[in-house]
Amino acid sequence: MGEAPAFFVDVLQKGYGNGFDIKSKGGETAILMGNRTYVIGGACEESPLSIGVQIFDQSTGEWIYPTVLGTKPKTCKGLSAVLLSEDRILITKNGSTPDDFAWFLEVDTQYVRQQKKILGTDVVAWSKGLRGYAEKPIVISGPSGVGKGTLISMLMKEYPSMFGFSVSHTTRAPRAMEKDGVHYHFIERSSMEKEIEDGKFLEFASVHGNLYGTSVEAVEVVADDGKRCILDIDVQGARSVRASSLEAIFIFVCPPSMEELEKRLRARGTETEEQVLKRLKNAKAEIEQGQSSGIFDHMLYNDNLEECYKSLKKLLGLDGTVTAPPKSSPKVVDLPMDHSVAKIDHRIIINSKTPELGKASTNMIVLDVSSLKGGAPGRTRGLDIYTMDSFLDGLAGINH
Repeated sequence: MGEAPAFFVDVLQKGYGNGFDIKSKGGETAILMGNRTYVIGGACEESPLSIGVQIFDQSTGEWIYPTVLGTKPKTCKGLSAVLLSEDRILITKNGSTPDDFAWFLEVDTQYVRQQKKILGTDVVAWSKGLRGYAEKPIVISGPSGVGKGTLISMLMKEYPSMFGFSVSHTTRAPRAMEKDGVHYHFIERSSMEKEIEDGKFLEFASVHGNLYGTSVEAVEVVADDGKRCILDIDVQGARSVRASSLEAIFIFVCPPSMEELEKRLRARGTETEEQVLKRLKNAKAEIEQGQSSGIFDHMLYNDNLEECYKSLKKLLGLDGTVTAPPKSSPKVVDLPMDHSVAKIDHRIIINSKTPELGKASTNMIVLDVSSLKGGAPGRTRGLDIYTMDSFLDGLAGINH
């Protein structure tokens, strides 16, 4: 079943309270949760450059090697762990930038429980912790020919630094001039089916024998770039996204009438008569679903393009004066090898034990975890990181 880390033998002999960062040595740490001890650190067997996870079940005396889902953090010089709640552990890495400093190991969240039921094995999942929030993605649906593509293009042209598209995945082969990661993420069918099983896709569909879908990661990447993600998907895709954990704004674009929609489709001159009739049939079904399904938050009627675009901007709170926030250069968060970690309410206090520093406040890092959102298989956002020397006046209050 594997061999216990050398420092762990000492851990079993001493006995520690739940949620306490028992001991760290050689890039590994252990933390107690009930009758289970999670040993975190070292290299993962499946991915040698990633941090590994093992579980020791004290009730059976056996080691458990769980299925590890999510984006795995890379190995580091040192790390610490603290139990945030009954469903997740906060891991902090030494010598990392703020966007790689904090990670969450989920052990009993809804996503983990779902995957455990599907896979029939023990499951844990990683989620990267990030400062700040991402604006809610925008899901735009509507029948072919309604003008939603034109509306999105107008939005992207006027606010190029604010919005971005998620790049979809597909199992079909690339066509001429198509680039992987730009037009689509081209992926083997078996790999995409495995990722769908692992809950990594918000929505997917089979079209002409090939799979197409939007992954959680594709949406997160847009947010990581400081942009608001736009998803142009059909009603079935919107239904799947609505059922997921993603918080989004759902907008359905309607034609003023079926007669006007038919007129627009025929004016395009890109479809045969059979294709036009098929699109009209599908459009009628989509409009009925869009208006009665409860999926969509807002309905837009594209009778006049300019007026419809103004309505779209109003829904999104755009008044023409919005600018993208400036991006700051990341600073390294140097977590000392010799440090202590304490949890006070929703704050994690990391205190260096370096005696040379004159004021204790100058070598404290505070992580505020009171407003976390998201989680595996995506990011956990809302983390606030600051040093104690910028909050000297509040030091006494934190200590209390």
